[in-house]
Amino acid sequence: MPVILQKAGAIPVQVLRWLGAQGTRAVAALVFIGVALPPLGELLRPYVTEAIFVLLCISFMRVDVAALRAQLRRPGIVLAATLWTTFGVPLIAGLGSLATGFDVRSPDLFLALMLQAVAAPMMAAPALAALMGLDSTLVLITLVTSISLIPISAPLFAYVFFGAALTLSPLGLGLKLFAIVAGSLVIAAVIRWSVGAAAIQRHKGPIDGLNIITLFVFVSAVMGTVAGSFWADPIWVIEVTAFAFAVFFALLGVTVLIFRKCGHERAFALGLMVSQRNMGLMLAATNGVLPGTTWLYFALSQFPVYLTPLLLKPIVARLRPIQPAETIPPAPRDAAIAGADRRRE
Repeated sequence: MPVILQKAGAIPVQVLRWLGAQGTRAVAALVFIGVALPPLGELLRPYVTEAIFVLLCISFMRVDVAALRAQLRRPGIVLAATLWTTFGVPLIAGLGSLATGFDVRSPDLFLALMLQAVAAPMMAAPALAALMGLDSTLVLITLVTSISLIPISAPLFAYVFFGAALTLSPLGLGLKLFAIVAGSLVIAAVIRWSVGAAAIQRHKGPIDGLNIITLFVFVSAVMGTVAGSFWADPIWVIEVTAFAFAVFFALLGVTVLIFRKCGHERAFALGLMVSQRNMGLMLAATNGVLPGTTWLYFALSQFPVYLTPLLLKPIVARLRPIQPAETIPPAPRDAAIAGADRRRE
């Protein structure tokens, strides 16, 4: 009987390992599955906060402490990237919206843009950077420093720009964010202390699979309204989708330009991180109590977040310098013949 139970228990682990091995393909497929199954999205929508909490726990649990310490020895670029993603992006988004009157013309879309701007980068950003061959340690340390400031920076910008658009007060937003981030960090630390870093690394495949399944809960809940919105007003949905892609590539391009002197690969890694905002964390902090257009933008913005890593991977491959071909030493017989020729000369 124990052998049967052991074999039965191994099947889910193998499924998780296979799912985790699919990488960015599985992540991209989640978006289309979420759109195709609206009833499932409605069913999973109440569990957005729990899904985000689990994703944070998994990400913190897998933090490479040695990599963090190594990157902290060169804190200049980390500090600059943290200030840019935490304060620069929301400040430019807020001031630009006020200057152009965007907050008046489309207040719900303005709220979505600002919640996106004040959000920290996605916890999956280091993993996606690694899959694309970019500097994941730089992304990781910047992510940790920026997310630790979110309970302070998000309420600050909410007080300045949001006004009465949120039902949650800036102080309440900060406390909720602190509870989510601190709670997930504590649980991750307990798990890491209990099982050890070696065991976590050894079970990387199943953990990746669990990460994708949890991400599916969030994506399905957010994408559940897309199909209905498209049939109701397809032009509006296409326009919002184009706006989401424009914001994504604007953040990517501006960040690459700002940090271009750090090297193309590092600049691209930071650009990818900054453009992938953790809007799920903001949904969890606001309990999902948001206007319909804000929800729609959050849903449609998942397309550039989860599809562009596949699209941009060939570009990243070109950024890496071509390694010079190794010089192949002559065979022993050829070397002997060459030495004899030199003696004859």
